Amino acid sequence: MDRPASAQADRLMLDAKKAILQEQHQRFQDYQREERWDEAWKQLHVTLTCAADLLKDSVGLLEKAVNAKNQLPRPSSTPPDPPQPLG
Repeated sequence: MDRPASAQADRLMLDAKKAILQEQHQRFQDYQREERWDEAWKQLHVTLTCAADLLKDSVGLLEKAVNAKNQLPRPSSTPPDPPQPLG
């Protein structure tokens, strides 16, 4: 199934933000290994901000997907037969 262009753009944006988060996290770990605590502390703030941004956008896309699914018409089929008692 082909995704609409907006869904592809959203996915690309999330992928880019994920890559940025990974880069920032790597930088934080490098500072820790080098025992550059002032830089590590500052980098932690940047890393957490990137993570929060990625999570916020991910939740927004999930909400958009759920809303779009809920707006789809339900299939018009007859309801299933009720279960028959055993015995």
